[in-house]
Amino acid sequence: MATPFCDFVHDTRLDDLPDDVVAFAKRCILDLLGVAAGGATMPLSAIISDHAADQFGPGKAAARMIFDGRTVSPAGAALAGGMTIDALDAHDGHKMTKGHVGCGVLPAALACLQAEAIEDGGALLEAVVVGYEIGSRAGMALHRTVDDYHTSGAWVAVACAAIGARVLGLDGEQTREAIGTAEYHGPRSQMMRCIDFPTMVKDGSGWGALSGVSAAYLAKSGFTGAPAITVEDAEVADLWDDLGSRWRILEQYFKPQPVCRWAQPPVEAVLTLKDEHGFAGDDIDHIRVASFHEATRLATAHPKNTEEAQYSLPFPTAAAAVYGRVGAEEVSGAALDDPAILRLSDSMTMEEKDEYNDAFPARRIGEVTVVFKDGRELASGPTEARGDPEAPLDGAEIRAKFHALAGPVLCADRAALIESHVDGLDGGSGLSGMLEEITSPLPPR
Repeated sequence: MATPFCDFVHDTRLDDLPDDVVAFAKRCILDLLGVAAGGATMPLSAIISDHAADQFGPGKAAARMIFDGRTVSPAGAALAGGMTIDALDAHDGHKMTKGHVGCGVLPAALACLQAEAIEDGGALLEAVVVGYEIGSRAGMALHRTVDDYHTSGAWVAVACAAIGARVLGLDGEQTREAIGTAEYHGPRSQMMRCIDFPTMVKDGSGWGALSGVSAAYLAKSGFTGAPAITVEDAEVADLWDDLGSRWRILEQYFKPQPVCRWAQPPVEAVLTLKDEHGFAGDDIDHIRVASFHEATRLATAHPKNTEEAQYSLPFPTAAAAVYGRVGAEEVSGAALDDPAILRLSDSMTMEEKDEYNDAFPARRIGEVTVVFKDGRELASGPTEARGDPEAPLDGAEIRAKFHALAGPVLCADRAALIESHVDGLDGGSGLSGMLEEITSPLPPR
């Protein structure tokens, strides 16, 4: 069954893609691999990788897990890779999906290409672009057609099924069944539950990637699952009419800090005030925050683990006030017991503003008022986090972020080699060199 959707999934080629789309896809891949390197040090990654090795062993098709080295099924590799990236909440996202496309798309593409012995760098770029385009639209479609707010895995599953269908060379009917199966089996998990009770379940991206890859292989074997409402329903037809002409990948944002995007406006506001006025954390009596409703639900002041710290607003905002930065070290390990951070985190008050609620999700706005022990106050005014398409991080900042996350984990030379491989993906080079670097285990720490 030939449709514009299937034509886009199967026929999109590197030569068809605008130069800015190809460049942006490479930026996304580099950023995601840096986050994966940082995430691979987190307990979540170790647990999910061991689980994949135990429960998703290789069969006729096999792939190595990112920064792990063990060989599992492609579905298992997609699961482990998606959860490893999600273990450090620093990956890219899309405002109107209220979630994250690349977190599941990249590991699914890497898993399928490995399993089918495709070692063309251009094929990875093509699969990633197709995944971002399908995933962004599927996310918006799901939000439009259901009442509950689901995690990214719910619609990332559709994107990953499209990637699997492309790599496996499924025909039109098989592709339709794969997309429908992925949508049906995708994890329609409740996002606000994880916001209120942060745990390792996080954004569901790994399970969405697993569901999507599995759906493609199931469709190849004759499994049926159509239709996918998020793709075929008339109510969302407008989201798919511009497939291949409007490039949704260019709408992704990049995160400066490894915490929930909703917490980043107040973090950004505090960092700006600290840079401008040079105050010390010990000078502060307390901090007041105003933002939108969803941000105020990030209320954990005393995180017991990195998941709670990454889904907190007061804790990273306090870390920004104390140390002038929020990186992986500020949301894990010894930082969780840092008395200077905890004092300010406990001091923080949060309120929502109607105008910020009205602007969400197209804009995520926050403001802070820093109240000092001597009675002085500094107010930031309305602030939005850097990294949105309207205020993008430039290429140099993305590279610096990649090295800041990957360098301490992998060593500077290995990180530089990965960067070089990503830069050359559209230059006719193979994938084998990059795959060796990104699927080999982390060095001992």
